Amino acid sequence: MSIPNDPVMLLSFMNMQLRDNYKSLTEFCKANLIDKNLIIDKLASIDYEYNEASNQFI
Repeated sequence: MSIPNDPVMLLSFMNMQLRDNYKSLTEFCKANLIDKNLIIDKLASIDYEYNEASNQFI
């Protein structure tokens, strides 16, 4: 799976995927063979972090 390169687009994409299709960021990454730290680092660059309780980047 290809993910958006732009951090703002990635934020929207990830929150939609997490809301609609996956119970956790780990589940998304395993299912799509994507490095979890890549997503975390890219979204941290725009001051968002993964919140496990709400299963979204906030």
